Formats: sequence, structure tokens, C-alpha cells
Amino acid sequence: MKKTITALITAGAVLTAGLTSLPALAHGNVSCTVPRKERQPSVKLQQQLKEAGWKIQKIQVYYGCYEVYGFDENGKKVEAFFDPRTLQRIEADG
Repeated sequence: MKKTITALITAGAVLTAGLTSLPALAHGNVSCTVPRKERQPSVKLQQQLKEAGWKIQKIQVYYGCYEVYGFDENGKKVEAFFDPRTLQRIEADG
């Protein structure tokens, strides 16, 4: 009985870990083909968004675009993509 409970707990943990990776698949299609030397620094985007009232948790590069996690000026949780050359927001397809 103890082994069965342990196996169920382990299976649950593996399932939970797998499900937490699903949001990465929900991005849709986004791709920015900007040469690295033409990208503006991500700190410039962070400053621009902070001035607009956003609270930034994380900025990373995703398929060449800046991907921003945080909260917008209305306090709504957001995951947004930005062109690294222009720092303009872009919409993901799909």
C-alpha cells in the first residue's frame, strides 16, 4: 500500500511538472529576425515599459523577439512580445 501511494504521488508530481511546461507551447507563432547587433538593449525596453506603468517580472529572448512577463498599467498579468529593433509590441499568430 505504501509503495502504491508513493507511486501515485510521484506520478502526480511528474504530471504537474509536465503541465507547467505547457504555457511555453501556448505562445503562438512569433519570430523576429533581427541581427543581434541591431537589437536595442532589453533594459531600454524595460525602462520604456516601467515608464508606461508596467511592472516587469522577466524579459527574455524567444525566437529572436523580446518576451516580457509582468503586469500592465492596469495591473493585468501579461505575456507580451516586442520587436528588438523597434521595441514595438507584436502580436503572436495562433
